[in-house]
Amino acid sequence: MKLSGTVVAAFGRQYEIRLADRGELLLCYPRGKKSLLAVGDRVSVERTSPGQGVIEATLPRATFLYRSDLWRQKLIAANATLLVLVVATEPGFSTELLSRCLVAAEHENMKAVLVLNKADLDDRLPAAREQLAPFRNLGYPILELAALSGTGLTPLRELLMGEDSVLVGQSGMGKSTLINALVPDAEAQTREISAALDSGKHTTTFSRLYLLPDGGSLIDCPGVQAFGLAHLTRGEIESGFPEFRPHLNRCRFRDCRHDREPDCALRSAIQAGGISQARFAHYQRIASEQMAPG
Repeated sequence: MKLSGTVVAAFGRQYEIRLADRGELLLCYPRGKKSLLAVGDRVSVERTSPGQGVIEATLPRATFLYRSDLWRQKLIAANATLLVLVVATEPGFSTELLSRCLVAAEHENMKAVLVLNKADLDDRLPAAREQLAPFRNLGYPILELAALSGTGLTPLRELLMGEDSVLVGQSGMGKSTLINALVPDAEAQTREISAALDSGKHTTTFSRLYLLPDGGSLIDCPGVQAFGLAHLTRGEIESGFPEFRPHLNRCRFRDCRHDREPDCALRSAIQAGGISQARFAHYQRIASEQMAPG
């Protein structure tokens, strides 16, 4: 008997599936040698024994968030509608990493919000706000909160309602604290998975989908320090910067790389103050790694 469900945790070739009708959890393996499933994937499974099953098929994805470099791809989430990028007043964070994540989200037509955690550290707050100013100017929502004390969580909870969200951030930003504040039994769910695997080593290294109390879901994934976009073409990277779009196709040369070519519309916009120098530098570094044709 075929059952439908959602991948709620992924660890190697082993996946935890929440069945759609019953909420029951099955520990499953895919058929065949290849394993290309992401948390959030909707699948068809067949039960093989109590609490276990095999994944027969994966349904088409609405969105697919992943990072890639010269050697491999790292799957992050499937079918997410909202990207939640978490930074903090301390330790320091990379604005280029934010740009990379946002390009990936824009490519998938996902909404995005930036969360500034540890906003109760008043001496660090102005500098963090200044770093985030280019993103605020582009219209990306920025929510300031303190996950440890529970301060400022209400606007985020309201934003997450009804969304299938994915939480991404560098290590040390307080993502785990934020998850525990948003999902009361998150730690208990993690312990249950570790017990099912008979190992505690996965507790900080696997992605996990949580159902939110007020509706919607939230995928938490391990901290990221790099976000390669080698699978995107140069044109897709350009389009991933919303502030570039009014100027694209206005350069003198159709294949303009916005470097030293004369009459470059993007560079003219930078000189006029319409595009952030920092964001353009992010684009140049991302584009320099581009491997996809086109």
